[in-house]
Amino acid sequence: MPGPLQVSGSISIPETELRWRFSRSSGPGGQGVNTTDSRVELSFDLAATEALPPLLKTRALERLASRLVDGVVTIAASEFRSQLRNREAAEMRLAQLLREAVAPPPKKRRPTKPSKGAVERRITAKKHRSDLKRLRRSL
Repeated sequence: MPGPLQVSGSISIPETELRWRFSRSSGPGGQGVNTTDSRVELSFDLAATEALPPLLKTRALERLASRLVDGVVTIAASEFRSQLRNREAAEMRLAQLLREAVAPPPKKRRPTKPSKGAVERRITAKKHRSDLKRLRRSL
């Protein structure tokens, strides 16, 4: 929990750049539901961070544009009764989100065309099917 958030082997977010907010969670919790702040919001200022290299930062800003509010990405977790488990869940989700956002783009597909043999087999199969149906017809 305490310490930097490890996103990948080479990327870690310092604890000072993470902002935590706690509030009361809805849902199960028994008698303590109205007294404990188990809901967790984890915010990370992506636009102002120094933890990411410029290239990865630009890539993440582009990919997460729809999720950002003034350059800040926020993750909420309230599925567990315990604040500690919700904190761990929020950290895991933020790390996964950032991992996907900074991943290199997939390789471009190289268009191919079917081989002569494949085309020939396809045509032969079509002719065979056509002959079968033609033979079923009544004259």
